[in-house]
Amino acid sequence: MPDYGHPLRFGTFITPTNSPAERPVELAVLSEQLGFDLVTFQDHPYQPRFSDTWTLLTWVAATTERIHLSGNVLNSALRPPAVLARSAASLDLLSHGRFELGLGAGGFWDAIAAMGGPAWTPGQGVDALAEAIEIIRGIWDAAERRPLRVAGSRWHVDGAKRGPAPAHEIPIWIGALKPRMLRLIGRVGDGWLPSLPYLQPGDLQRGNATIDAAATAAGRDPGEIVRLLNVSPQSTAEELVRYALEDGVSTFIFMGDDPDTLRFLAGELVPQVREGVAAGRAQAGTPAASARTRSSAARAKRMPGIDYDGVPASLAQRAVEPGDVAYARYTSGYLRGGAPGLVLRPQTVAEVADAVDFAGRHRELPLGIFSAGHGLSGRSLNRGGLVIDVGAFDDIEVLDGASGRVRVGPGARWLDVARALAPHGLAITSGDYGGVGVGGLATAGGVGWFAREHGLTIDHLRSVDVVLASGEHVRAAADENPELFWAMRGAGANFGVAVSFEFQAQRVGRLGFAQLAFDASDTAGFLTRWGAAVEASDRRVTGSVILSGGGRARYAQALIAVDSDDPDTIVELLQPIAGVAPLVDQSVALATYDQVMAAFVSDEPQQAQGEPHSHSGLIEHLTPAFAADAAALLDAGASYFFQLRAVGGAVADVPAEATAYGWRGANFSVAAFGTRSSGLDEWWRRLEPHFAGLYLSFETDTGPDALARAFPAGHLARLRELKRRYDPSGLFRDNFFIAPTASERAA
Repeated sequence: MPDYGHPLRFGTFITPTNSPAERPVELAVLSEQLGFDLVTFQDHPYQPRFSDTWTLLTWVAATTERIHLSGNVLNSALRPPAVLARSAASLDLLSHGRFELGLGAGGFWDAIAAMGGPAWTPGQGVDALAEAIEIIRGIWDAAERRPLRVAGSRWHVDGAKRGPAPAHEIPIWIGALKPRMLRLIGRVGDGWLPSLPYLQPGDLQRGNATIDAAATAAGRDPGEIVRLLNVSPQSTAEELVRYALEDGVSTFIFMGDDPDTLRFLAGELVPQVREGVAAGRAQAGTPAASARTRSSAARAKRMPGIDYDGVPASLAQRAVEPGDVAYARYTSGYLRGGAPGLVLRPQTVAEVADAVDFAGRHRELPLGIFSAGHGLSGRSLNRGGLVIDVGAFDDIEVLDGASGRVRVGPGARWLDVARALAPHGLAITSGDYGGVGVGGLATAGGVGWFAREHGLTIDHLRSVDVVLASGEHVRAAADENPELFWAMRGAGANFGVAVSFEFQAQRVGRLGFAQLAFDASDTAGFLTRWGAAVEASDRRVTGSVILSGGGRARYAQALIAVDSDDPDTIVELLQPIAGVAPLVDQSVALATYDQVMAAFVSDEPQQAQGEPHSHSGLIEHLTPAFAADAAALLDAGASYFFQLRAVGGAVADVPAEATAYGWRGANFSVAAFGTRSSGLDEWWRRLEPHFAGLYLSFETDTGPDALARAFPAGHLARLRELKRRYDPSGLFRDNFFIAPTASERAA
């Protein structure tokens, strides 16, 4: 039989004894220390001398860091498949993608029945396992919106909710000896896991032939199916090399519980087997082992125009394609749906460079940079293009607590940053929603709860590490690549992939957080009075107000942060604002900054599927003329969400030419969400003469007219020059594309 060319892996098969209960855990930890790839445990729930295998797997997962884990094999007759699917996905998520699912039909049916399980015949057990696998895969398919229904004769579900998706593509390895089970592996399995002591001479060859024939008949590539083998620790290197090269076995799992034997295997036998297999493959001309084998069904969902087989080896293992269970994470943002053709998930700066190089070879495709997926415009996702997910870069490190110097990765959420800095009495003003990712906001501006007192988020940025379109990794700061540093603070999405930020955090204690509801029936009057009160307020006061569309009555919901922990001071500073219109509801509380950032965050998966439609404007004063036009827009029902956020104050202390964000004179950022059918575009055009610019993150129009409003003319000319220097091909163009030459249009 052929060598299927899978990467070699080695594991241990440990008895799950419960006397002493710590023994299997100690051997699992030793397996990891010795460099084994996998640790497995047999599963006999009816055996009182054994710990429950699932409990043991979870305990070992929490005790180890690198090694993968599996049952060898789990008794599917005593583990309902829908529950097992969620348990497996949960353990995979908690272990960061280290769980593999070994399954068996049962076998010891009298003992199973004695435990209250089914008294199936072996044939019925095979049918039940097939149904179980269908249910398990269906639960994992979180991208599918329809409820799961499987009308099996042994296992069934009727309308089960899907999810969660596991952290990685969990393979299903099936323990089998008889032809019917082998054919099941060929049809639906990801691996064959027999035990050598139970095999007769020729059984491996016959089993492979049966599996391959069934796979071919099912339209699958037999090479998709990994061949594993439980072997004796007394096996010789020559035997294992032969099983690899002649019988296609790529994963060897050593049965035994002796620590010294495990040390010998890891230090002596395993290196010999690796060397022998490498030599045999080189002599036979076997292609280099692939890091990952996808099913034919998954490959069938690939999109045109992408060189999937050319994904760099450094990224291939974690890459996500439309046929992968992890894909559901990338089909929805906060307000926008997506369907990318390929998601690359680098773990290191070098891998980010590999991802950028791959994107450069697909210059014609859209390219999104994904940190947390919250962006209101949804430009981190796309349809049919590439996405580089920097979520692995989520470290938060306090470099100097005394000075407030901190380093933050782009994949961290601002809530995580707030929580990490809170024990140090520090905070970085950073938007108003803790679920936003650091990367997008820290390169666009950042209008947060302390904007009037501390400025924008970018005003506290001291350096940023960037991977450029060329793949070069550079540091941008005031004293190093200062022009790039200027551009990254307000137009960073055009110039590279930020992989690390250094900020100067501020001292922040408890603050007052007010929620005020106003009767805003006199909308124009309310807006002018609101604007005047906010502009006249102490800089410690920053807030926003939200109004909705048409209707007889209109209410305004205000959220206001007051940087003081003294209740009397908080009330005093709020009083002028509270008097701009009749109050219909109010609440004021003392909270920490991280509590404020967490107040509106949901950990539910994002489910958006549509296309958001919003416009943004920056305005110096809420004049009566602007207020009248805004009231007319709302009366017409053109916007279902109309927000004014306070800027000004410390934002205006920074010279306009200091950063790519140039609209420092504005006291308010205005954003309106609507639809094309609601007439938002037409009504917004009436407001545009009032504005001095726009804020990138709240604008869904990315055409040249919007770009001209996004930056002052001098800033835009300077940005074009820098674009020619740092990204002349326009690789980064899917987030307010600044074309290297003014005559170009957004791709």
